[in-house]
Amino acid sequence: MADLRVLIVADDPLARAGLATLLTHQPDCTVVGQMAAHTDILAGLHLYQPDVVVWDLGWEPTLGPAEAPTGLERLAEVRDTGQPVVALLPDDRYATLVWASGVRGLLLRDVHAATLALALPAVAQGLVVCDAALVSGLLSVRQPPLMSPAEVLTPREQEVLQRLAEGLPNKTIADRLHISEHTVKFHVNAILSKLGAQSRTEAVVRATRLGLLLL
Repeated sequence: MADLRVLIVADDPLARAGLATLLTHQPDCTVVGQMAAHTDILAGLHLYQPDVVVWDLGWEPTLGPAEAPTGLERLAEVRDTGQPVVALLPDDRYATLVWASGVRGLLLRDVHAATLALALPAVAQGLVVCDAALVSGLLSVRQPPLMSPAEVLTPREQEVLQRLAEGLPNKTIADRLHISEHTVKFHVNAILSKLGAQSRTEAVVRATRLGLLLL
């Protein structure tokens, strides 16, 4: 059986080097490339043709401005390619948002080499892998947020929410805000999660009741 082809994505060059060293010493595993999250990931997927991507989101995987999307938003762009991704997280605070981006694996950044080596082929074969320490973050996906949505919605999410209230499709929202359609999908998923809504309509209704929208 051919070695598993692994692409490493991380903005921190030390994290990339550490993961490459860790995986290089694992049997049946070949690191075919390393990339920063802010580069053209889709081009990298085409170039390296990996079986699975290991994506280190760093200690603070927060959203950035539209003109400089960060790792979380880049994940949304990769989702539609069907590329299996194992995301490495600092803790369970970000599990819901990252899971909504379409990854197949959620592991902690300090994962043991043997555990990561077992998770990669499983994810590449279509299975889902999640560290037990991150499960609590996923179980709260449909629960109302612990703090006011007004405090946790980013300015960009507020803009997307307003367009949702107007009934606009993702493509139109993307054109209006000058961002990619994949990024719009990411923001919509984040809004649904933060408002504890299961649909766009429910999100608009809840946001209106909370005074986040003026219709």
